[in-house]
Amino acid sequence: MATPGGIREVDGKENSLEIEALARFAVEEHNKKENAMLKYDKVVKAKQQVVAGTVYYITIEATDGGVKKEYEAKVWVKPWMNFKEVQEFKPIGQTSGEASA
Repeated sequence: MATPGGIREVDGKENSLEIEALARFAVEEHNKKENAMLKYDKVVKAKQQVVAGTVYYITIEATDGGVKKEYEAKVWVKPWMNFKEVQEFKPIGQTSGEASA
């Protein structure tokens, strides 16, 4: 059982249809909002936090213009209200303090 407010790894994320559906939803919403053309590839890892519903932190691999990149999506789900919202979608590893290769 999840601890309310605590963030924990999601077991079996690679085989979870729910996590994959949320990841695909996050990519679709990002594409609509940003007029982008990301193509979903796979879930790399997933964490969840129980709040008023569940917040999922999903690391997604997607292809952007033929280049595979990783993104972090934050998706809030309240199943009893039929509510699902992408709260954040951002590329991973593009911080200003990171040295370029």
